[in-house]
Amino acid sequence: MSRIRSKNTSPERAVFRALRRAGLAFRRHGKAEGVCADATVPRVRLAVFVDGSFWHGWRFPAWAGKLAPYWREKIARNRARDRRQTRMLRRRGWTVVRVWEHALRRDEAGAMSKIKRALVGARGYTQARA
Repeated sequence: MSRIRSKNTSPERAVFRALRRAGLAFRRHGKAEGVCADATVPRVRLAVFVDGSFWHGWRFPAWAGKLAPYWREKIARNRARDRRQTRMLRRRGWTVVRVWEHALRRDEAGAMSKIKRALVGARGYTQARA
C-alpha cells in the first residue's frame, strides 16, 4: 500500500502532457474552491480529475460484493466525496471534467477531446492549439 501514489500517477502525467501539448496554462494539483483537483485552469474555472478505476469505483455495484467490508466502505466514501465535490464546484461556477484511468489508457485522444469540449463551453476560453 505504501507504493500507491496519490499524486503524479501515470494517468495524471499523461493528462498533464496532453494539456501542455494543447497549449493550455494549468496548475497541477491546484485548489478549486478548497478542493484539490488533479489539474485546474483557474482562468476559465475548469477542474480536471483523473479517477482511478479501482479507488473511485468504476462500475462499483457490479463488484462491491467481492470486497471486504473495509474496502467496500472506503470506495463508497470516495464515490460520495467525488459526487459532493463535483456538485459543489458546479454550483460555484466551475466546469468539472472527470476522466477515468481505464478510459485514458484506452483512448488518450478521446479523453483529451472530452476536456477540450468542456473548455469550449467555459467562460473566457480562447482557442488553444489543436
